[in-house]
Amino acid sequence: MNDMKNNSCCFIGHRKIEKSLALEERIYNETEKLIEGGIHNFLFGSRSDFDSLCYEIITDLKGKYRDIKRIYVRAEYPYINKNYYDYLLEKYEETYYPERILNAGRAVYVERNWHMIDSCFVCMFYYKQNSNAQGKSGTEIAYNYAIKKDKRIINVAQ
Repeated sequence: MNDMKNNSCCFIGHRKIEKSLALEERIYNETEKLIEGGIHNFLFGSRSDFDSLCYEIITDLKGKYRDIKRIYVRAEYPYINKNYYDYLLEKYEETYYPERILNAGRAVYVERNWHMIDSCFVCMFYYKQNSNAQGKSGTEIAYNYAIKKDKRIINVAQ
């Protein structure tokens, strides 16, 4: 796991983001720098515009950097059948459900994000403080956890 951790980046962001060409270019450029610096595994969650945008960018970069991997870290369906697994592998090079989140209940997305942060050297966030979320957003919880864990953070929302 340490080898994977040293060359991995996860993407975590608000469900809704303010898309712009400048944001896309920033993510593209930051990600390309990471690849050129030895990052080859990119971990994705689900359910956010940020995940979708980053997935598109990594997929585009995969044309230039064939050895990078898109890894889908599931928060739903700990056990999947072969058809669904094969379907996911049409879009990702790998998918898994972290054992540590098996009994997380309503905190499953928080626990999944913590797992992704723990599994990576660098975390790319789309985090805006004081977003419209009521209470703490999942992104805010993850961002604070990454700070606590002394992770390298790239916040493309700033």
